[in-house]
Amino acid sequence: MNLLKDKVALITGATRGIGRGIAKVFAENKCSIAFTYNSNKSMADSLEKELSQLDVKIKSYKSDASNFIDSQKLVDKVLKDFGSLDILINNAGITKDNLLLRMNEEDFNQVIDVNLKSVFNMTKAVQKTFLKNRKGSIINISSVVGVKGNAGQSNYAASKSGIIGFSKSIALELGSRNIRCNVIAPGFIETEMTSNLSEEVINQWRNAIPLKRGGTPLDIGNSCVFLASDLSSYITGQVLHVDGGMLT
Repeated sequence: MNLLKDKVALITGATRGIGRGIAKVFAENKCSIAFTYNSNKSMADSLEKELSQLDVKIKSYKSDASNFIDSQKLVDKVLKDFGSLDILINNAGITKDNLLLRMNEEDFNQVIDVNLKSVFNMTKAVQKTFLKNRKGSIINISSVVGVKGNAGQSNYAASKSGIIGFSKSIALELGSRNIRCNVIAPGFIETEMTSNLSEEVINQWRNAIPLKRGGTPLDIGNSCVFLASDLSSYITGQVLHVDGGMLT
């Protein structure tokens, strides 16, 4: 399909898991892709090589989205290399799980910086371009944990809940300029991170989900394609739960 043909997307944290799935589906829909990585250049090079075979322009950038200046420099480079920018996907994120009793300030702050402040930094960095073009789609990756909370993840839940409030505010601020901002809240998505769990634990998660399976990065990617494309041109300020019915 060519739902994103002639569009340029910037995806943060795309070398593995959900980010990689998003990049793959976007490339299949003929979207030009700029994506970031934090430290693993070999994985970035591998993704760039893989997706370039789909006859789309793709380029990786080493960048820290939690750093305000880095974010602005990144967008400037992308605009110089690609000539335009239509879609921003804020996907970069980390976990530092612990009960509040044992959580230290550094772990709380780091999760907020990487998961939430990065969304502010990147949205701020693309805003001028989107306002000038009078169009743009911003998609922020939150989590069902940001909707309902989870014991042992107060820092992560706070960051992901913050993304929702931020996104709704941006949708209200920028809607009159035809700039849309939406959120995807993934549920239990089976990635490299979950492969470390025992089969018993994974099956417990699957059985608690109405659709009786975990999601895949491609499930999130397909949802992002919808929100990035003109199919969703009248949708903004919304949270799309991609969780197999987990929170139903």
